[in-house]
Amino acid sequence: MTVEVSAENVSGLDWRKSSYSSNGNEGDCVEVASASRAVRVRDSKSLHGPLLVFGQRAWTGFVSYAAGH
Repeated sequence: MTVEVSAENVSGLDWRKSSYSSNGNEGDCVEVASASRAVRVRDSKSLHGPLLVFGQRAWTGFVSYAAGH
């Protein structure tokens, strides 16, 4: 699996937040955006901070694993 930390410009991406995220003011969640053969993940409290970038295969494997636990 390849994961990179990136500080790229992501203003044009469509970010999504999990329906399991905190509904309060805590902001305890991550946001996910899929673009150009990779999935980007960021901390919702740090919108301009670093990103984790996963290849599609690595992301699919992670989601499959997480769904089973």
